[in-house]
Amino acid sequence: MAMLDVFVVNVAFTDIGRSFAHAPLSNLSWVLNGYTIIYAALLIPAGRLADLHGRKAGFLVGLAVFTLASAACALAPGLWWLVGFRALQAVGAAALTPASLGLLLTALPMERRAGGVKVWATATSFAGAVGPVVGGALVQLSWQWVFLINLPIGIVAFVAALRLVPDSRDESITRTPDLLGAAVLAVAVGALALGVVKGADWSWSSAASLSAFAVAILGAVVFVVRIFGHPAPVVNPRLLRVPTFAWANVTALLFCTAFGAVFPSVVLWLENFAGFGTLTTGVAIAPGPLMVPVFAIVGQRLGRVLPVGVLVGLGNLVFAAGAAMLAFSARTHVDFAWQVLPGWLVIGAGIGLALPSLIATATADLPAAQAATGSAVVNTSRQLGYVVGVAILVAVLGAIDVAPEQARTAFQHGWWFITLTAVLAAATSLGIRPHARSAATNSKQEGRV
Repeated sequence: MAMLDVFVVNVAFTDIGRSFAHAPLSNLSWVLNGYTIIYAALLIPAGRLADLHGRKAGFLVGLAVFTLASAACALAPGLWWLVGFRALQAVGAAALTPASLGLLLTALPMERRAGGVKVWATATSFAGAVGPVVGGALVQLSWQWVFLINLPIGIVAFVAALRLVPDSRDESITRTPDLLGAAVLAVAVGALALGVVKGADWSWSSAASLSAFAVAILGAVVFVVRIFGHPAPVVNPRLLRVPTFAWANVTALLFCTAFGAVFPSVVLWLENFAGFGTLTTGVAIAPGPLMVPVFAIVGQRLGRVLPVGVLVGLGNLVFAAGAAMLAFSARTHVDFAWQVLPGWLVIGAGIGLALPSLIATATADLPAAQAATGSAVVNTSRQLGYVVGVAILVAVLGAIDVAPEQARTAFQHGWWFITLTAVLAAATSLGIRPHARSAATNSKQEGRV
């Protein structure tokens, strides 16, 4: 539900901008990044709170906050009100996401955890196929409906979870997580995104830009200090000593930087330069995400003969090839079937090959007691990537209401950035080398990680 909302809002992006006096792209981007920054900052402490107080309670509270905030988004009287309510939505999403995966992992034996995470990740990615079509259809009524649709879904899910889902918690966790550290992380990432998004408008050497980057650096330093000094840090530094977990997080950050940029880039290209309406855009881009579950199955079979790091790297290279196809084929007169669709389908195939295996493998070497926290760290890396991707895309594109040739060049630069980032993710994925561990070994290490 949380990820479905991300894809739905992406498609409604242009209509939201028109509704608020044609807000510039640099301001409008906060409808996406305001959500993602809070989501990223709170995922880890929310995961630890779920471990401490019960994952079912965390899921239900998160679902309630997300649903109520969705109603508030629909009623927002201005752009910055909408950004604020999106941030509140993110609080709910951050609570329900790690709790849902934690409930799943603790219900499965160790040997079935990786498969369970792949199913969870594939279902999450499949939201990308449903979201654009649903969003495009709802925007025909008004963009407010992309948020109102969450109300009946949230109510039904809440009642079902209350009655049917068993609770679980980690009895070894007794301390409340470092919420101040989470706030510092949010400020640091927000300042970085602000500096990147507004740098061109303010001038990169202006006091405002330099101040934003200074706050980001200072926040990052304070965050690292708190990681090593707080008794219940946002990120347990011992988790990062697990090589597969560390490399998977670096890869997730890079891959999702590319992923976070490519989706809005294609939506903006189609709606602003191909003359597509919102519904047409939603239908047009749905085949790409539909490739995700198809190639997730292909990836599962390839995983029997290929090392998982090689498989994830292959998926990243396929993704990079699709982005390069978009850059090569971009023309001022857009022909979707020949210039956009082939590259978009290849990108979807790359996501299907890379993402499910990446998410499943990241936590494969962690003890079950750290399942919710570990999954939250991985998801935080993904969300930070989305923030950076959107911010850099906005900086590269600048104002898109320019001459067609100038706009084409800007989009090409954006797609080349996406290509390079995916290639870097392919390189780092080679460090992902999970070790097969028995349940007995896992039990012995459970208290040490």
